[in-house]
Amino acid sequence: MAELTHIAASGEAHMVDVGDKIETIRSATATGYVRMLPETLALIREGNAKKGDVIGTARLAGIMAAKKTSDLIPLCHPLMLTKVSVDIAEDDALPGLRVTATAKLSGKTGVEMEALTAVSVACLTIYDMAKAADKGMEVGGVRLLEKRGGKSGIFRAED
Repeated sequence: MAELTHIAASGEAHMVDVGDKIETIRSATATGYVRMLPETLALIREGNAKKGDVIGTARLAGIMAAKKTSDLIPLCHPLMLTKVSVDIAEDDALPGLRVTATAKLSGKTGVEMEALTAVSVACLTIYDMAKAADKGMEVGGVRLLEKRGGKSGIFRAED
């Protein structure tokens, strides 16, 4: 089992020193979903949500959240992201919306937390904007799909 990098030998949490690491191109992709009533999905699709453009607003919220990850997660390093994308797609099988976010940079530490934060905040924004129509929505399935770069190389989630 791998050791926890944010826990010192004495047991307290600390920020990892990445100063001696080499810079590499790093990327991470995460996903999540918002399950809702079919009527709520139709309302969003038709652009009739009371608060406005649900998908466009959630996309922007996810991008903004990725850029603020170090302000939200105590031991995350502030990063100079070179790209953040948030894609939101309808999924009639849920029914609901699937959110996928990718974060990228050239740096000394990974961007998994930025991708996960983008997905989480985009999903919460969808919930916020549509809760007047459907308070029973479910946010779930937030997970890392893939990460690239750094000493550990490539990780891909199992299906």
